[in-house]
Amino acid sequence: MGYVSAVPVPQPRAARAAVTSGGRRSLAVALLLGALGATVVLLSAGQIWAEGTASVAGGTVPVEADGGAVTGVPTALAVVGLAALVAVFAVRRTGRTLVAALLALSGAGAALAALLGASDSAALDAEAARISGDTAAAVAGLTHTAWPYVAAAGALLILLAGLVALRFGKSWPAMGGRYERSGTPRTARRPAAGDPDRPEDLWKALDRGEDPTHDA
Repeated sequence: MGYVSAVPVPQPRAARAAVTSGGRRSLAVALLLGALGATVVLLSAGQIWAEGTASVAGGTVPVEADGGAVTGVPTALAVVGLAALVAVFAVRRTGRTLVAALLALSGAGAALAALLGASDSAALDAEAARISGDTAAAVAGLTHTAWPYVAAAGALLILLAGLVALRFGKSWPAMGGRYERSGTPRTARRPAAGDPDRPEDLWKALDRGEDPTHDA
């Protein structure tokens, strides 16, 4: 006597639906991480990163430097990361892997540059020299704000977006000619009807399963 297994057999359609659902979720996560991270980096670069005082005419004046003055690397790499985040949909296979790697590297580079800028004093020294007119002037009472670390945190979000793209990017959709701009599939064009008076057009119509005398 045979036995019937009680284990349900997975249906291919259900498996494909699960893969598609997982791909959409990872795609949404990568988009959110990349866009949010780049926004945080760009906004942080416009904030004050370092403060201090410079001696001028026997007194002191406050000097400060924003993130763009300290280092422009995080801003540049955040822009690169945004471009890579968009480009990852325009390529496939190896190209997608390379673009995803660029996305991850731009985040890592931006985070490293922001952390290095958190202890940099060159921008404030240059500002002190400009204000005092003394090229040898240096800043006193140097302090740094938390904005370099905020920028580094945003850059890490870009790095995570790149890692998600590397892991799940193969299941994401790509730009192509399958769909029109409206999102609807293209309909196949019906071949133009031939001339029923020409024998070669009659045979072509018959091969297509058409009635060559219908229009007549």
